[in-house]
Amino acid sequence: MANREELGIIRGARAGDAACQLALGKLYLFGGASLPCSLPTALHWLDRAAAQQQDEAWMLIGSYIPYDHAQHKMPEVLAWYERAYEAGIEQAGLVLAQLVLNGGAAPAVQALQDKALQLLEVSARSGCAEAQWLLAQQPAARAVLTAADSECEDGGLESATLAAASGQQWLARAADSGLAAAQYAVLEQAWNSDPDAYLERALPLSRQLLAGAPIDAEAARNMDWAVLPVQLIMLSRCAELLEARADERDEVQAELLQYRELAAYGGDRQAQLALGLWYARMDGEGRRQTHGIAAANFKRAIRWLTLAGEQGLAEAWFALSRIYLKPEFSQRCVAEAQRYLERAAEMGHSGAQLECGMYAWRNRRTDEQSDVRAAYWLQKAVAQGCRAAEAALARVAAAPKPALWAETILNSLSRESLECQPLLTARLELACLFGLSRPEALLLDIPAADQGHCLVIDIRATYGRSKRRLVLLRTARERQALDRLVRLFEPFNNSADGIEGNYRQRLYRLKTWAPVAAHVDDLLAA
Repeated sequence: MANREELGIIRGARAGDAACQLALGKLYLFGGASLPCSLPTALHWLDRAAAQQQDEAWMLIGSYIPYDHAQHKMPEVLAWYERAYEAGIEQAGLVLAQLVLNGGAAPAVQALQDKALQLLEVSARSGCAEAQWLLAQQPAARAVLTAADSECEDGGLESATLAAASGQQWLARAADSGLAAAQYAVLEQAWNSDPDAYLERALPLSRQLLAGAPIDAEAARNMDWAVLPVQLIMLSRCAELLEARADERDEVQAELLQYRELAAYGGDRQAQLALGLWYARMDGEGRRQTHGIAAANFKRAIRWLTLAGEQGLAEAWFALSRIYLKPEFSQRCVAEAQRYLERAAEMGHSGAQLECGMYAWRNRRTDEQSDVRAAYWLQKAVAQGCRAAEAALARVAAAPKPALWAETILNSLSRESLECQPLLTARLELACLFGLSRPEALLLDIPAADQGHCLVIDIRATYGRSKRRLVLLRTARERQALDRLVRLFEPFNNSADGIEGNYRQRLYRLKTWAPVAAHVDDLLAA
């Protein structure tokens, strides 16, 4: 609770007394005997005092109120920061530039654009890291300053290229000045273009970060160690690059492991995956590794791989499936391995999709629908460029042969004739699309045969000489045509007891409707 003196200042400030407003602003700025330090409240009262010609108020605003709080009082506070900068307060100039360059298109902001760019340039050239970072983030500022710097130089380069080069220069200078945000921005660029440069810049930062840090994830959990997300990514990437260098020195391996442990503890999924594989002594494909931990620790490996998988890494679920198939693992379980394998396949892992497809194909004798699942997973793997899956898919569902008999019949009939028998016409069209024989085309239950990614051609119940086979849907045109045909047949009973009758009745109707159907075999043979 405020004391008597502070209560008098508060009453005077609320009544509009400029001196009391200034005094109250200072109390909230630095903290009073019983009033808390509050920069937003201090800015409120100092702004009101400055509006009543209290010069000390705008001097305090320019000296102590940062951009994070000033941006919420735009554009009223622009004038105070401008005055403070003109009075020699350099910090006020930096905040003014931030307010102007990030303040949108308000008229008061636009009027100060040129001035903000000039003072930003002055601060950046004097070595202010925050100004350099801000300058690197502003395309408009870079373009203006680059044009000023290159007036006497060859004008052949485009201004955009020059501005980009200037932005990189300011970004590098801000990073070299020790500004953390700039350092991580430079690291992100180097990661995508120059791994060696990334490691050169990141290692000192990582070692500085880990000075006094816990040695592993367990110690970090015990001391509740906290770190920023960008720092976690940096630790994980440093470990990855150190491992790629194949340095077997004990101190390097210990450093690598600490980076990976702490990044994994912090939640970086790539670090969790790498740590799980390290504890399992295997690579992402399940092959045994000769280097790393002396003896595999599957309990820890499963823990880290599960965490990585729960964050969306299909590779982690695939690695777990390999662990549960290892004979040296005491809890070896084929069913559990298959469950993890299917999770990896569902998330798009091509190797898992291939294995799921092959597993389903091997079990087709015990489960008749296994060939349908095999075709589904193998198609998924083929879409990702898996050559082995493509070869396996050719065995699961061979490419259909052209149905010349159906094409001959359709070409011999007029449009009016085709419209008279829509169901027969649809069956002939289906035969042309998917290479069906005459019994298959006449007897197939089209809605039941459609499996989304393939057609199950199975008429053994009504035509004993046939064999079950699959026909893949490979194009959008086939999918659209099949959808149309399915809608046509859905209202009817397509079995031998339905409106179309049994095979002999359907064949008789075809030959009666299209006389050429009775001689089509002879025509094709000729």
